[in-house]
Amino acid sequence: MNLWETMTGSDLTRDWKAFEARAATLPDDYRAAWEQIKAHLFPYSGFTGRNLMPILDGALALLEETAADGQTIHEVLGDDIAGFCAALAGGEGARNYRDRWREQLNRNVARKLGRLGG
Repeated sequence: MNLWETMTGSDLTRDWKAFEARAATLPDDYRAAWEQIKAHLFPYSGFTGRNLMPILDGALALLEETAADGQTIHEVLGDDIAGFCAALAGGEGARNYRDRWREQLNRNVARKLGRLGG
């Protein structure tokens, strides 16, 4: 990856298109699970989403391998896709973008109040 790709995000676009091409070859129930996985992982992304790319790659590889083995999506992920995604993102207590924004807002308010009160 070079600087230009990093700045423009063209490497992410290329990777994303590759993910979607791989997902298109999955059985229907696996493709539906892929859509749910993406939706549940996005709140854990950073500003660019670059931090999710290895996680998405691993999740898609899991789906590809288990589909090839003939397992059902229920056997692989169970009923709790949101919990599966939270575990992939770093655990149930993993911080998402709302948590980061809330912390930033609280710091800013505390700083403003500190200036007014002191």
